[in-house]
Amino acid sequence: MGEVQRRGGAPRGPQGRNQNERTYVYVDGTAVRKLQEAPESRERRRAPSARPAAKESREYALSMNLGYVLFLAIAAAVCMFTCVNFLQLQVKETRLQKQVTSLETKLNAAILENDSKYDQVIASVDMERVKDVAVNELGMVYAKKSQIVTYELENNDYVRQYTEVPRE
Repeated sequence: MGEVQRRGGAPRGPQGRNQNERTYVYVDGTAVRKLQEAPESRERRRAPSARPAAKESREYALSMNLGYVLFLAIAAAVCMFTCVNFLQLQVKETRLQKQVTSLETKLNAAILENDSKYDQVIASVDMERVKDVAVNELGMVYAKKSQIVTYELENNDYVRQYTEVPRE
């Protein structure tokens, strides 16, 4: 017989088919078939025995020496310290936020009370009565134009008078 040579294509698998090919089975009918157990594999694969040097290096890699244990202990302590400090800062921040909220509430209550008292005082003062007492009983008079001195301010804050106003 002649030899058949294969040219190109995908590599062949254990049954002689291309590894990329798939076999599809079409079953005709509606009856459900009974399950059959798969036959046991004829040969069991054994793990290749490791060389003694590889075994020793694997054991060394899995073992923990003193330096590694110290490093892990220090890293765990630093991590624990950081977490505890973070939690303490969160508790402090929450406490300060509650304190600020409490103080803001007190401030708003004081402002409302102050405004209320101010409105009561302003409402209770009769400006006509004040003018009448000032003019008739105390002898006060309105300022004349010659008594009024006008200043220009450099900034719009306020003026403090440290000395007498000079006469021109």
